[in-house]
Amino acid sequence: MSEGPLVPETRVLAVASHVVSGYVGNKIAVFSLQSLGCDVAALNTVQFSNHTGYRQWTGSRVSAQEIADLYQGLKQSYLDDFDMMLSGYVPGAAALEAVGQIAQELKRKAESKPGSFFWVLDPVMGDNGNLYVAPDVVPVYKSLVHHADLVLPNQFEAELLSDVPITDMSSIGRALQVMHERYGIPHIVITSVSLPHPDHPVSSLSVVGSSMTADGRRARAFKIVFPAIDCYFSGTGDMFAALMVVRMREAVHNNHGGGGGGGSGGEGLMGRASWLSDDSVDALDLPLARAAEKVLASMHEVLTKTAEGMDGVVEKARVGAGVEGAVVVDGEGAGVGAEAEKKRMHLLKSKAAELRLVRHLDSLRFPKVEFRARRSYGRG
Repeated sequence: MSEGPLVPETRVLAVASHVVSGYVGNKIAVFSLQSLGCDVAALNTVQFSNHTGYRQWTGSRVSAQEIADLYQGLKQSYLDDFDMMLSGYVPGAAALEAVGQIAQELKRKAESKPGSFFWVLDPVMGDNGNLYVAPDVVPVYKSLVHHADLVLPNQFEAELLSDVPITDMSSIGRALQVMHERYGIPHIVITSVSLPHPDHPVSSLSVVGSSMTADGRRARAFKIVFPAIDCYFSGTGDMFAALMVVRMREAVHNNHGGGGGGGSGGEGLMGRASWLSDDSVDALDLPLARAAEKVLASMHEVLTKTAEGMDGVVEKARVGAGVEGAVVVDGEGAGVGAEAEKKRMHLLKSKAAELRLVRHLDSLRFPKVEFRARRSYGRG
């Protein structure tokens, strides 16, 4: 087993949220990218004490002007030599527009050398039918996604971008087609798809991805089905996005199924705009499919190990805090133990569900689990 870098020299600008404690946003992205061999510059869009799933936090959001100023500081010191950019949660339309300007500037700078810059955009807008950004953020994403090379919406976000209600695997196919045609997005992966299908095992999830053909008229779609874990985790989308950056770069560098010659170490697909494979390449042989397979393998291992340790973390925290069996009394002497204990348990469980990345580096680099892409929409 090789212990060398998984990717060639790669400098990534990671734009996402930051938490002091826990693993979401750039706390996941920076660790994952660096662990897999990338040099990372982190531009944090919020500074919170912890993620919002705890239902209480402190901190502040970064303004559009601060985002622009930070990038200007990189430029003036010649630190804007990025091969890739990953953008995640951005608070508000103005701040998102500032991030979009950075991405477009980096794209323009790379125009003379196709494939030398690649933007992975996670359009963080909401989930499960609900927005958790202001409504004016949605049209900004719609104005930006055509500049991205790879877009990673969840099922709800794919509906927002495509205006296609997703109710089955066929409607996912329509959503992919619309996004390719409307925005010209070269690569799309729809994450956390939960739809019944005859060839999907009970308690399973899937991701559905596609790389478009050269004319942008046809989706080359695949799906990867994997077991669901009965637990709520925060940061899984951030982890998926960060690992996709590395694994897509790795797959393209090795030119898996890319077509056009140029094997491992050669320019190959890395010298093509948006790293887009020949039209003759089958959906199951796309670098995007190879990348997603490895990403899901790592995620399944990390989430499984996190879930296995949750009960022990909760119990340790309860005993350490001296809260086991405690009864809380308010200032008037009325018992409020039930509500206080409920809140306390939520906080302890939230802490226990923080992704256990640091202790499982091997799962990030060399996962033992294997998943394989299948043809989408139930075929194959």
